[in-house]
Amino acid sequence: MALAAELSWTRFLTADGRLLFTTRLVRLFAYGFLSVVLALYLAQAGLTTAQIGTVFTFTLIGDAAITLWITTSADRIGRKRMLLLGAGLMLFAGIVFAVTGNIVLLIVAGIIGVLSPSGNEIGPFLSIEQAALTQIVPNDQRTRTFAWYNLVGSFATATGALVGGVVAQGLQGAGLSALNSYRAIVIGYALFGAALALLFLRLSPAIEVSASAPPATRTVLGLHRSRRVVFKLASLFALDAFAGGFVVQSLVAYWFNVRFGVPPAVLGSIFFGANVLAGISALSASWIASKIGLINTMFFTHLPSNVLLILVPLMPNLPLAIVVLLLRFSISQMDVPTRQSYTVAMVDPDERSAASGVTAIARSVGAAISPSLAGLLLGASLISVPFFLCGGLKIVYDLALYSTFRAVKPPEEQAEQRTSR
Repeated sequence: MALAAELSWTRFLTADGRLLFTTRLVRLFAYGFLSVVLALYLAQAGLTTAQIGTVFTFTLIGDAAITLWITTSADRIGRKRMLLLGAGLMLFAGIVFAVTGNIVLLIVAGIIGVLSPSGNEIGPFLSIEQAALTQIVPNDQRTRTFAWYNLVGSFATATGALVGGVVAQGLQGAGLSALNSYRAIVIGYALFGAALALLFLRLSPAIEVSASAPPATRTVLGLHRSRRVVFKLASLFALDAFAGGFVVQSLVAYWFNVRFGVPPAVLGSIFFGANVLAGISALSASWIASKIGLINTMFFTHLPSNVLLILVPLMPNLPLAIVVLLLRFSISQMDVPTRQSYTVAMVDPDERSAASGVTAIARSVGAAISPSLAGLLLGASLISVPFFLCGGLKIVYDLALYSTFRAVKPPEEQAEQRTSR
């Protein structure tokens, strides 16, 4: 009964909405599918580890630039057109990576194309799809829709990574060389880009900004009336992402290994459980937000999760450290769909793709800086300091967000206030 009630929101999904969920699933499956073998493929193709790192760095830099241009232009040029362009760039990157091992060409393809070295969401798709979903679902169902949208992506990535590894190993078992088995995965990634384009072709004009909307007289990065709000949110989200970069998953795994001698297999089990809890916790966010509001949900779930993060390195033994970490993950992602929902709710329809894109890029830039600082701390044997920095900075973010935006309500909460009076 509870699941049926939770799934009742699906009746609001139009054919376009179902297509956007499908494209999310296909794309994140493709990212996971490629991520497990991409570095191995490049190594087999003759690149050194330094060159592989260089390719990945330029890929992420190029993605940020391309994503910013596409997302800030999508509401003006057309969301469907820009989604098709993104799918084309995904196909392009897959083809180039499959046919050459020349580092210059790989860097060019990485900069221009859409490729995810980590398996995480990358490219312009997330921002534009969320803007389109906001266009076609009722305001009171937006946060719940985003929660399921994120959950679908999480499980698609995990499944894609599993399938990619199994397929590569199976091909090698059938007699293919390691290089050719990995190349088959890269070709598969390109084919997923083509499949994505075919799906995007089926989207209707309903996902576009209404033609009756008055044209903006002056825009900055695709923003006009709402740019002050978006820039404030972007700066706060950048702080949050900067803080999070101190405890990326690989560094936390390293900490568990150094502190308690946890072997890789057990680490895998810990983080599988943590990520499952994080994905499921996002579903609770929409219900909580319907009761106390988006900003309150972001603040009152994110703040305790950061306190728990600070407590992890203070635990005297491994079981307690794992329990506290899992408790942290069980509430840590409730702010993700609420944050995304709040961002698109607070801007005009013709700013939604741009607002989502600008805030996403701000998070990407913030998150890119801190892992190197965390590495320096770990190298100096200050292995617990990143936890304290991350938790402390995130608490500063929580307090700043709450004090700045607690009185700024999205449309559905404004309507509820008027009704209750």
